[in-house]
Amino acid sequence: MNPTKHLLAALALACLLLPALAHAARTEYDVDYLVRFQPEQGQATVSIRLTPGSGEVRRMRLTMPEDRYPGVSGDGEVVRKGDIVTWTPPRGEPARLRYTYRIDKQRRDGGYDARITGDWVIVRGDHLVPPAAVAATPGADSRARLRFQMPKGWTNVDTPFKRSRDGRSFVVVNPERRFDRPTGWIIAGQVGTRRELFEQIEISVAGPKGDVVRRNDMLAFFNGLVPEFEQAWGKLPPKLLIVSAGDPMWRGGLSGPRSMFLHADRPLISENGTSTLVHEMFHVFTRIRGAEGDDWIAEGLAEFYSIELMRRANLLSDSRADKAQEWMAGHGRSVRTLDSNRSSGPRTARAVQLLRELDAELREGTDGERSLDDVVKALIKVREVSREDLREQAAKFLGRPSEVLQTPLLD
Repeated sequence: MNPTKHLLAALALACLLLPALAHAARTEYDVDYLVRFQPEQGQATVSIRLTPGSGEVRRMRLTMPEDRYPGVSGDGEVVRKGDIVTWTPPRGEPARLRYTYRIDKQRRDGGYDARITGDWVIVRGDHLVPPAAVAATPGADSRARLRFQMPKGWTNVDTPFKRSRDGRSFVVVNPERRFDRPTGWIIAGQVGTRRELFEQIEISVAGPKGDVVRRNDMLAFFNGLVPEFEQAWGKLPPKLLIVSAGDPMWRGGLSGPRSMFLHADRPLISENGTSTLVHEMFHVFTRIRGAEGDDWIAEGLAEFYSIELMRRANLLSDSRADKAQEWMAGHGRSVRTLDSNRSSGPRTARAVQLLRELDAELREGTDGERSLDDVVKALIKVREVSREDLREQAAKFLGRPSEVLQTPLLD
């Protein structure tokens, strides 16, 4: 074989081996979460098991108020100071942290946004496993699994994560962080679930058996909406979980990572032509939130798209969508400033109109090549969005400052 062929063969072999070598060089450790629901006590017991691999966790600081997380113990050193628990596991060997989480969480209006009964539980994973600051081997990534031990008679559990190949656990993946912890809504118990696998995403709709949960209605709704979600906001996550229940749960919609809660009595399309379901999908998929004083951006965008995407999916006719926009214009007519840390009602309605005008300006100023969709895709990377961020991204696509955003509403 001549030297050139030797070189080509070596390069080809290197191309085959590089992915395997890169994987082998990754620094990793295992995290196993085990949740046991205890309806009689109104709580869950949770354990976090760390198994060192080529890397390990050296210290973990968790935000755990004692009234919600009593009885914390573990291998190694566990120190509680106020709301912070610091866990220093022993070096080089498996270790567990154990604690209890009190589940029921009642809002001021009387409804619950977390609840456990003898038949079912609805709770956020990011409450079962609270926020943690983790010091680990430099560059180390976790490989996390989530398992459940269910009370007798409880037959089903679902989370925003895909199941492992053997079906015994959920594979917890958060691409934004090295330490993976379960976040988003979780439902378990005597629960009915309907699933649909779309080309881009698996969608599950789950609710307690006996509650009038419109599982099939929601899945039918998504047949037209899923392509519009991806067109407007970009790549979707691999799975979405929608949890629904009746009273005494809170009578509204609450978004979470790759998941949401929707009260069973909420209509899929409201009388004014908006949709709580689509509104919350904006929050779920984009994760955009307003900076200080600019909550109107996130809430206005969510409400704008709750009308616009239903129109694009032919769930609203053009005339019905126009009437919805007219209702928004009337509802927000008296608003003089959008500045607020919590936008709702007339302020959000006025924000919808401003964003509708911005969308029209973008389309006209670029001969239909750009729209508000392009601005949103850029803002997803920013995540916490200010009016200055909105102006900057709009100007990039227009090639000049937006006239619409030079308004006294933003002074």
